[in-house]
Amino acid sequence: MLESVLSKRLEELLRNERRWLEELATVLARLGATAEDSAALSSAIRQLEELFLLVVVGEFNSGKSAFINALLGRPLLQEGVTPTTTRITVLRHGERGAKGAEEPDNAAVVEPIELLRYMNIVDTPGTNAIIREHQAVTEEFVPRADLVLFVTSADRPFTESERAFLSRIREWGKKVVVVINKIDIFETEEELAQVVSFVRRNAAVLLSSEPEVFPVSARQALRAKSGRPDLWPGSRFERLEEYVRGSLDEKNRLRLKFLNPLGVADRLIKVYAEITENRMALLAGDIAALDNLERQLEVYRLDTERDFRFRMADIENCLHSMEKRADAYFDETMRLANIMDLVRKDRIQREFVDQVVGGTPAEIEQRVTAVIDWMVGSDLNMWQSVMSHLEQRKREHRDQLIGEVGGTFRYDRDRLIESVGRAAERVVSGYDKNREARKIADNALMAVAGTATGVGVGVGLGALVAALATTAAADVTGIIAAGVLAVLGLIVIPARRRAVKKAVKERMAALRIQLSSALNTQVEKELRKSLQRIQDAVAPYTRFVRAERDRLEQAGTELAAARRRQGRLRAEVESALGAEPGQLSLH
Repeated sequence: MLESVLSKRLEELLRNERRWLEELATVLARLGATAEDSAALSSAIRQLEELFLLVVVGEFNSGKSAFINALLGRPLLQEGVTPTTTRITVLRHGERGAKGAEEPDNAAVVEPIELLRYMNIVDTPGTNAIIREHQAVTEEFVPRADLVLFVTSADRPFTESERAFLSRIREWGKKVVVVINKIDIFETEEELAQVVSFVRRNAAVLLSSEPEVFPVSARQALRAKSGRPDLWPGSRFERLEEYVRGSLDEKNRLRLKFLNPLGVADRLIKVYAEITENRMALLAGDIAALDNLERQLEVYRLDTERDFRFRMADIENCLHSMEKRADAYFDETMRLANIMDLVRKDRIQREFVDQVVGGTPAEIEQRVTAVIDWMVGSDLNMWQSVMSHLEQRKREHRDQLIGEVGGTFRYDRDRLIESVGRAAERVVSGYDKNREARKIADNALMAVAGTATGVGVGVGLGALVAALATTAAADVTGIIAAGVLAVLGLIVIPARRRAVKKAVKERMAALRIQLSSALNTQVEKELRKSLQRIQDAVAPYTRFVRAERDRLEQAGTELAAARRRQGRLRAEVESALGAEPGQLSLH
């Protein structure tokens, strides 16, 4: 256990780092971290409690196993010309032949070699794509490394696959040392110098800093340790061994042990901060779309109410015009000269209908029908607008979503948009304009007819207007009973004319109020229903967007806090175990 060799200060630092890494794992889980990323962080946390881990990586046939054999001075690992296994091999200290703890994909080699007292050395499968499973196993193991020795072959240094793999190592923030193996193929120093320069230059570009580069011949080094000391100088292995043994003293091993999980965490914080920013950027479009939809609904409501007032004014103007014709008719008809005609009720009513009512009922019914058709059409247009709005969001979503990794964010969002779109489509496709119009007209007719005594609701709106208007005409009869012509001419007829005109005016005013109230009630009712249906259909999407915004804002805050905490922990590690000149530094 690592804690057994730590001072109290480092024990406290270790506990703080482990606690913070576990908190970060919780934050990333809420963001839907991938299984691979979660496993990498879990491995980094576990590595805090284990010996220093030196991981050797490189392409198949670059000489990784030969290099490890040379470093340990014994041919412990099989060197082959073909890849034979996908398993990681961990070399640990112990009695030869003792069983080492193995993980499902790992093999263990236990040997009583002094170097292994202070570190475990890991041999990995080849990283090139001859067998894809080999590279996958290696990539999954790299986040656990405290130091990576990257072995490239002198006969094909820095291949394209090696460049790609080294870039992925850099993402994990690992300390990398580059080993150029098989230098015994070169006949001149100039050839070797060219390869070293090429590797150093390219590695510096890929790692954003210049790594240590060691050209060696692992084969000559092992042969030198096995009885051919004359091969030792040419192997150039001594400088590498001094670097490993000297630079990886206890202080530097601890420093890298503490810093590497922070490098893994830093990489994951950056990845998921970018994911969070991308999701927030996409969500900003959703929020704007929902805000715009709310504004459209409010504009729709206000426009509907305003337009209804204008359309209702047209209907009322029809009644005003009829009222003016009624005044003119009674002024012309209710005179003493027409005394004999005034007692003929049927004639008066017939003339009233012909000259005053005329085409007003049909005109009113036409305009009421136009109001209803307008309202039904507006409702339909609003639903079609909602559908178009959602289709646009889906298209923008496909174009804008980048960097999406893991979680159900995309699925949930798309599913809700589709659900709202289907709801809108069902409303539009099931819309029977004529049925809706009849329903509204019937409700309005019942509201008006219900206040008109003796008038059945089975008549149409036009007939109802005529019935209510012409009942006033009956009031001109019965005036002969006055008996005196002068009284008729000077008092009775003018009084009766005023009474009839007043009755017609009152009846027209009542009709205007009843008709306006009935239609207004229906328009408001249908408008509320339309708005509520749209809001109900969009509600799941709205709730998702707002809840996701709150969740992502919280995640952004937590990731920013995690980044600050990571910086403080790194500073504490450097303060307690900072590298001295000539010692290892972490890129």
